[in-house]
Amino acid sequence: MEKAPRAIREVLLPEEAGDFDREYRQVMADAKEQLDLTPVFECLDRWWVVAMSTAQDPEGHRQMLETADRINRGERVSGTPWSVLKAELGL
Repeated sequence: MEKAPRAIREVLLPEEAGDFDREYRQVMADAKEQLDLTPVFECLDRWWVVAMSTAQDPEGHRQMLETADRINRGERVSGTPWSVLKAELGL
């Protein structure tokens, strides 16, 4: 997938598309004022990673978002401690 705004947005879940739109519009407006496209490219790079994750496993990505929301609300979520996971992976 190319790192073009339209290509990225087409892959995003509906619940993330608005966040992408807002951030992309803001960095474009800033770029106009500052005459610097660096933040635009950084935004596209960051969202491209999200789009790739979404394209590979949309339901898994959606579950990750839901888990993150629960954590941000202060809810406890089940999971495997990092130390255990590292040991299982031999890291």
